[in-house]
Amino acid sequence: MKKISILIASLLASAIYSQSDTIPLDQVIINDFTIPLQQKEATDAVSVISTNDINRGNQTELQPILNRIPGVFMQNATLNTNRITIRGIGARNLFGTASIRAYFGDIPLTDGNGESAIEDLELAALSRIEIHKGPSSSSYGVGLGGTILLQPEYTNTNTTEGKMATSFGSYGLRRVLAKAALGSEKSSLSVLYSNTHSDGYRDNNEFDRTTVTLTSNLNLGERNEISILGSYVTLKAGIPSSLSQSAFDENPRQAAFTWGRSQAFEDVDYAILGATWKHKYTDKLTHNTSVFGSFKNNDEPRPFNIQKEEANSFGIRSRILGAHRLAQKEVNWTIGGELFFERYTNKTFENLYEDFPAGTGSVQGDQLSDLDEKRNYYNLFAEANYRVTKKLHFNLGVHLNQTFFDIEDQFLSDGENSSGAYDFDPILSPKIGVNYELNTNVILFGNIAHGFSTPTTSETLLPDGLFNPDIKPEIGWNYEIGTRYTILDNRLYGSLSLYTLRVKDLLVSRRTVEDNFFAINAGKTIHNGIEMQMNYTIIRKIPFQIHLFANTSIHDYTFDQFVDLDDDFSGNELTGVPSEVINVGLDLTSKKGFYGNLTFQTVGEIPANDANTVFGDAYELLHGKIGYKNETGKHFLYDLTIGANNILDKTYTSQLQINARGFGGNAPRYFYPGLPFNMYGGINIIYRL
Repeated sequence: MKKISILIASLLASAIYSQSDTIPLDQVIINDFTIPLQQKEATDAVSVISTNDINRGNQTELQPILNRIPGVFMQNATLNTNRITIRGIGARNLFGTASIRAYFGDIPLTDGNGESAIEDLELAALSRIEIHKGPSSSSYGVGLGGTILLQPEYTNTNTTEGKMATSFGSYGLRRVLAKAALGSEKSSLSVLYSNTHSDGYRDNNEFDRTTVTLTSNLNLGERNEISILGSYVTLKAGIPSSLSQSAFDENPRQAAFTWGRSQAFEDVDYAILGATWKHKYTDKLTHNTSVFGSFKNNDEPRPFNIQKEEANSFGIRSRILGAHRLAQKEVNWTIGGELFFERYTNKTFENLYEDFPAGTGSVQGDQLSDLDEKRNYYNLFAEANYRVTKKLHFNLGVHLNQTFFDIEDQFLSDGENSSGAYDFDPILSPKIGVNYELNTNVILFGNIAHGFSTPTTSETLLPDGLFNPDIKPEIGWNYEIGTRYTILDNRLYGSLSLYTLRVKDLLVSRRTVEDNFFAINAGKTIHNGIEMQMNYTIIRKIPFQIHLFANTSIHDYTFDQFVDLDDDFSGNELTGVPSEVINVGLDLTSKKGFYGNLTFQTVGEIPANDANTVFGDAYELLHGKIGYKNETGKHFLYDLTIGANNILDKTYTSQLQINARGFGGNAPRYFYPGLPFNMYGGINIIYRL
């Protein structure tokens, strides 16, 4: 009854969050890199986060931005420890984000292991974020949870611009950003540098990240264009890890004992580089080809071992786009493919920190393992929008994927050998969507789509290091209907969608000792939900404007069938996902340059284990920001800001370590404490010639 009451109240008040500025849906273009179309014509649930939305907060954290999108929930233990879920998919991944496809421009951020790390990118390098919820984006690999498209910011033509920004905040937060951009009629170049540092709220929680992002466009005539995109990130951050309930209550600022004693950290160097060639054969036929590569090095001392990782990838993505007429009807289509090759090495060593005086930190000992992997896949896809009438069109798509692992164990011990070449069967994923314009104010849409998620390398291995031949990808079908509306002279717009996602062959992590776990296919889940959004312009007359947004996600995610050894969890709530998330906010802008915003968020309780015996408590957060922007002379603009997060100073869990177990008589460590009340402020200066 509680959920029903919340649902009824939400239906009366709200629907999906899309953009805080009042851009009508018929002016928002999505799918820039596949089949561009107006957002109102989409057949799936898609949300667009604009530059204004990104700038509503302190511009260092992605979590508050994504958590305003219904159906999307990002937990952040620290600035470098995060997990993103869409409609409950990915919640059971122990570390990081999985089962969701992510792209930066046309470059995949999802590695050969199926994991995506988007939080390391500099937010100021983005022009917007586009989120497709559910496995409905055939052209991007049909991640079971959905697809996140990060659009880089390119320099406009005939533009010369420089930018300097600095900000400071609680717990030693400081951020410095510098940008230089030059654009002419035929070319553009932008270079962005940033450094973000935080002393951290907790012990062993210092964070320092430097990024350099480059974008360039070259116009080679009427028919050819080349875009170049590169990003380099170097990051070093302490790992305080999760806490038990008693430690959380006693002192949430402490690090987990062994993680603090070993001074655990990660030291990452990561770079991606890609070039896209766009060739226009005719006004109705184009060809886009992207070539990309990346490398990542990570040193990570943990209490149980010291891990050294290296990953190098290369790929190509090519597609043809066309616009023609079939049986006197308009058809926009694309067909293409993506090849991805990754070489990954993982070495582990003993951590001898316990043999040295306290304060020494991690000390490398003998080597424990040496794994060399090749992780490759291919995607083939085709997609088309077929306009039957002026008001009715269909979206049809199909995607074919096959993933391969080639594992070579370079460090054999006790006769164990993980070496071998393994591949999963090809997976064909179809989809069909429909969009119908009921009238100029109301649009109906719906889709049926198939998706999958392949196991990560660690999930394919048994505790003895051997490949598990019985492991299978997770498979799911998504069924969805919804509506988008724009009424009251574009002052009120939003959307409502209802969906059910059925997943089988659910991957379940079974932990054996503190640092060892393996996966099994142990069940089925049902993801039922409703997502609602409302954007309303309360006042839009000079000298100021006030906009209201409200959005709600109501979830009923359960284990349909889930038996693990002697435990039957069938009927329990899905682990790691809140029961509901509600956001309400106000944005104010004035002609004189003053602006401000408030966001109030409530998050329902979150099951921390499959047995539903431990929960993360429900909580409420209030965030706010005010600022003033103006011009000095003809060329200089400045922007002064001050803001605060968790204004109500609530104690809450910002991330859960699901299904934690206690070892050696210690209590399980489920909880990562969220930041209490904290403030930030800064100044941006822009020079334009």
